[in-house]
Amino acid sequence: MKAYELLYFVAPTIDEESRSQVNERIQSVLADRAGKVDEIEEWGKRKLAYEINGLNEGDYTLVNFHADPADIAELDRVLRITDGVERHLIVCRTDRD
Repeated sequence: MKAYELLYFVAPTIDEESRSQVNERIQSVLADRAGKVDEIEEWGKRKLAYEINGLNEGDYTLVNFHADPADIAELDRVLRITDGVERHLIVCRTDRD
């Protein structure tokens, strides 16, 4: 398994329950495919560099995890169809393998 880092943001107007559902969904996708979440960091509200979907701020979350490279496509697909997630980025961390 390789180490990955996922950074995503949701609209700051979304309630805490919806944010936790997004985290649970990410963890369940990884658990179903034998991945492991190492750490979840809540960064909080940050100002965006430019307006995205009418938003000037986003509520950021950083997730460090280990997974097989073949499972990243499924996680990316799930994040694209999850309503709460505005944007996301998955990066392979070679320094944490």
